[in-house]
Amino acid sequence: MSEDFVQLDALAMSAHPDDVELSCSGTLIKLTERGYKTGVITLTQGEMGTRGSVEIRREEFAKAARTMGLAVQKALDIPDSFVRVTQENLLKVISELRTYRPKVVFAPYWDVRHPDHGHSSHLIREASFLSGLKKIDTGQPPFRPTKVIYFSESYEFKPSFIVDVSSVFERKLEAIRAYKSQFFDPEAVNNHQDPTYISKPEFLSTIITRCQYWGQKIGVRYGECFLVREFIEIQDPVQHFCGHSAAGLI
Repeated sequence: MSEDFVQLDALAMSAHPDDVELSCSGTLIKLTERGYKTGVITLTQGEMGTRGSVEIRREEFAKAARTMGLAVQKALDIPDSFVRVTQENLLKVISELRTYRPKVVFAPYWDVRHPDHGHSSHLIREASFLSGLKKIDTGQPPFRPTKVIYFSESYEFKPSFIVDVSSVFERKLEAIRAYKSQFFDPEAVNNHQDPTYISKPEFLSTIITRCQYWGQKIGVRYGECFLVREFIEIQDPVQHFCGHSAAGLI
């Protein structure tokens, strides 16, 4: 996978390797299948994780990226567990946005269990706006994504929309399972070493159940939910809703 310049249609940014895979990888895979250029950039390399190492997580991240068909896969060097909205970190994210010029950016929802994820949400949102200011000099032309879209992690929100990921759900699970160091592996000999919140056997079942929950809201098998801060403009309601699921109609 080349890291030469490529303009992305959709870029998902998160705190750590595996965050995106757990949350919105089905949507990225579906967009890739439709011909869009997609990418994932993590703000840290996950070096503070209880299990695995930077090298192992780098290999797992690359394997997941291949499964998802990403055009760009990259980890920045913001210190893990110390993600904060600082000028230095804003400039790092702005530089990536100006390099890949994504039309939309996916970011974690700000109300979340892990502090790094909440700080990442604010950092990505602020950088997405500031990236459009020409007087912030990174040696690159200014650029501002059209929309920042928030994906769900541990805490639920009332979504703005739900994407049907039923057709790509097995590939989503394959991308998640690329992180053998982080999640339960029935073939591993160290399953009970350094247990974490996400290494329990039942953790992946909760991910599947969550996608089933959102899928049934729109009358499909699996779904991923998203939130946008702004109202969504629709020019033609007939065209927009034609062919969509009739779930929720009485």
